[in-house]
Amino acid sequence: MAQQISEPELLAKARNYCAHQERCQQEVRDKVYSWGGHKESVEQIIAQLIGEGFLNEVRFAEHYAVSKSRQKGWGRRKIVQALKAKGVSERCIASGLAAIDEGEEEQQLRQAVAKRWEGTKDEEPFIRRGKVIRYFLGKGFSRERIEAALAAARSGSGQH
Repeated sequence: MAQQISEPELLAKARNYCAHQERCQQEVRDKVYSWGGHKESVEQIIAQLIGEGFLNEVRFAEHYAVSKSRQKGWGRRKIVQALKAKGVSERCIASGLAAIDEGEEEQQLRQAVAKRWEGTKDEEPFIRRGKVIRYFLGKGFSRERIEAALAAARSGSGQH
């Protein structure tokens, strides 16, 4: 049987875990349980980490939303789904979405759509267009925003 870790040791490990990168409460909760923490001690550790500023759900949601938008090219719908799956509150999710720079997001979407359009090799424009739209729907963008970016990409390349 694994050696029981004391609560101070669990707290120290949890602090280190949170210092490494932004975490949501559920990630920390799952990790402390995996280290052998029990319900009462886990909830105490979560409360202490929040009090000490190691754990901040709003900060996590903002960082997560901005980084997934910039680095992965995710749309708002996919970000919302992922944050909900992590147990983040609606209020924190709204704060995370507000942290995304809309102009930057729009520019990235237009560039990504133009690149995808050029890279989709299908002679039939209708099929090609459908493939590009489905791809970006899967990335979490609304159909309206995809259509607008596609129109901009196609008018910029001289194709209609």
